[in-house]
Amino acid sequence: MPPTESSYEADKQRFAHSCGLSVPQVLDVTKIDGKQAIVMEYIKGKTIGELFLENMELAEYYIDISIDIQREIHEIHADSLESMSQKLRHKLESAPQLENRQKEKLLKKLDSMTYEKMLCHGDFHLLNLIMSEDQVTIIDWVDASAGDIRADVCRTYLLYSELSSEVAELYLRLYCEKTGLKKDAILQWSPILAGARLTENVSMESTERLLDIVNHYCPVE
Repeated sequence: MPPTESSYEADKQRFAHSCGLSVPQVLDVTKIDGKQAIVMEYIKGKTIGELFLENMELAEYYIDISIDIQREIHEIHADSLESMSQKLRHKLESAPQLENRQKEKLLKKLDSMTYEKMLCHGDFHLLNLIMSEDQVTIIDWVDASAGDIRADVCRTYLLYSELSSEVAELYLRLYCEKTGLKKDAILQWSPILAGARLTENVSMESTERLLDIVNHYCPVE
C-alpha cells in the first residue's frame, strides 16, 4: 500500500463519524511492526452478515435494517470527499480486460451521469455492519466518495449478486419500495460499476460475470 493509504482511509472514517453516523472513532494513525495501522474504537458484536448466515429465514429483516442505515448515509452531503466519478474513471481506464472501444463507451456514459454529490460508502454490504446490543456500526470506509446514491445501491446489488441472485433481488426490491427510486435508474450504473470492479481482486467466475454485464451494454465491435 502507498504510505498515505492509512491516513486516506482514516480521514474518510473521521468524516463519516463527524456527520453523526455510527462509525468507530479513529484514535490514531500509526505504524505497527513497520506496517500502516489505524487504531480505532473497539466495537463489540457480530456483523449482520454473520447473523444473516446463521438465520437465513430472517433475510428480509436484516436486509431491511441495512437499507435504513444506507439511506441514512445517503442523506449526507459530501462535497469535500473524493469524487466518485474520478475514482470510477481511474478504474475504467486501468481495467486490462476491457477493449479500448468499451472503455470509451463506459467513460462517455459516466460523463453523462448527473447527480447530487452525496455520501456513498462504496462497499456497503452486511459484513460491513456490526450489530451490538443497542446499535449498528458501519465499518470499512476506504472506498467512500461523493457521488450518486443510485451508483452506491447498484454497487451493493452487484456485490450481492455475485453470491446470490435471490438476495440481490430482495435487496433491490426493498430499497426501491422504501425510497421510491426506480430499478432502471439504479441499474443504469451496472456496466460502469462492473467495468470498474474488474480492477479489483475478484475470482475468475466473477470476472466472467462482470464482463458479461459490460458486454451486454457495450459489446465488442
